[in-house]
Amino acid sequence: MLSKSTLVALLLFASCQAPGTKQAKKYMDLKGFFEKESARLSQTGVRVAKTVSRNGLSENKDNVLPNWETELSLFTESDINKAAWRDSYKIVQDSTMTTYIALDSKLRTRSIEIRKNQQGNLQGITIVNHTANALYSSAEELIYIPDSIYRIAKKQDVILLGNNNYEISGIFK
Repeated sequence: MLSKSTLVALLLFASCQAPGTKQAKKYMDLKGFFEKESARLSQTGVRVAKTVSRNGLSENKDNVLPNWETELSLFTESDINKAAWRDSYKIVQDSTMTTYIALDSKLRTRSIEIRKNQQGNLQGITIVNHTANALYSSAEELIYIPDSIYRIAKKQDVILLGNNNYEISGIFK
């Protein structure tokens, strides 16, 4: 039979964790997904019809072979899988959609919506980012539909420089 002090010591030891061993809540790994997607698209040589616009002035290019890592970098940068943010997003889920909603308005990535079909295959991702301080505000909407289209819409308001609206869209060929 164990002594009372030995039992207490065992219970304390069992309840202790080494620093950093606490698991972060696992949200969808956007960074990993878009890194794999960039590699896949680069390997297959997918081309796009691309439109870039700034404040309503557009330029269209057909048959563009993008640098996918650069093209999808804003999506990758929207990853919310950081230990510091483990409890920072509310998860709303049903059979075909998972939405992560920021609980703190200071977080850059405000929401991520992941749509899947009934078989569980990814149908699309929509990300909303927002940043603001005394000199600058920026709002982004990022849409990615695998093997179909991607769209980046960004609105910036910079003190002394004014407002700018940007949009980049690519339709897969």
